[in-house]
Amino acid sequence: MGTVVFKLYCLTVMTLVAATYTVALRYTRTISSGDLYFSTTAVCITEVIKLILSLGMLTKETGSLSRLKNALVEHVFCSPKELLKLSVPSVVYAVQNNMAFLALSNLDAAVYQVTYQLKIPCTALCTVLMLNRSLSRLQWFSVFMLCGGVTLVQWKPAEATKVQIEQNPFVGFMAIAIAVICSGFAGVYFEKVLKSSDTSLWVRNIQMYLSGIVVTLIGVYVNDGDKVLEKGFFFGYTPWVCFVVFLASVGGLYTSVVVKYTDNIMKGFSAAAAIVLSTVASVLLFGLQITISFASGALLVCVSIYLYGLPKQDTSKLSRQDTDKESKQKLITV
Repeated sequence: MGTVVFKLYCLTVMTLVAATYTVALRYTRTISSGDLYFSTTAVCITEVIKLILSLGMLTKETGSLSRLKNALVEHVFCSPKELLKLSVPSVVYAVQNNMAFLALSNLDAAVYQVTYQLKIPCTALCTVLMLNRSLSRLQWFSVFMLCGGVTLVQWKPAEATKVQIEQNPFVGFMAIAIAVICSGFAGVYFEKVLKSSDTSLWVRNIQMYLSGIVVTLIGVYVNDGDKVLEKGFFFGYTPWVCFVVFLASVGGLYTSVVVKYTDNIMKGFSAAAAIVLSTVASVLLFGLQITISFASGALLVCVSIYLYGLPKQDTSKLSRQDTDKESKQKLITV
């Protein structure tokens, strides 16, 4: 019984983080009164907080400060090669996070949430290409179905009546497209690096966030350098903006930990629930007018996520027999 409750808890938190982050970010970019903050600084601070949290988790894992120091010296200061290896996903994630801000400045939260599910086919393709895994027929079918659903949602983007800011849905869509490709590639690359050695997840995170901070700082300088120098790094920060940064950092890390305890079906269910929540919030907050094409597209996406997460029937049975054989052989050899 305990595991069911824990899984439900994980699911609830994942869903709430995903939906709240999208809606709150959208709110800070469009409706929130006052001066608009620089999104590049928000992405940078997120990386800093993630680094601090990861250091905390590594301290807990190693159990003592001297062991923490040894781990850091060994894996961070004395292994520039490893840092370079992980600067790849950190650059890609930095692009992805900046694109999320650009997308939510131009698209409604619910439309964003549905379209962002394109990360599933992207991740699937990267997994097939980079990790040599295969997809079942049903999974390929659900990938195409998902793309169809997203097309419907994007066909005539639902209008939000309460948003007064000039928006460009095409820019928003292109930003999501880039973010989704980044998400798929970086996720699979990180998984490959994690599985290629026994190094702790937190050490890997620290390596990634260190280069992430450097990359996002360059982003701040290139995009908003002059303005930040003139108005200050934290210009335009309201409690809502701080909340978005908190969700992005704590939520992001939390989700990466929870992923261990969840399977694909739960992740899919969480994504679908987040779509529903963002839609409800968008209707209430931003006056989103739901069109038939949006509703049917969102439904298609939810169904396809469910289908994609279903366990593969045939292969699982085979592998179980194989493992039985293996264990018998091991017994014989022992």
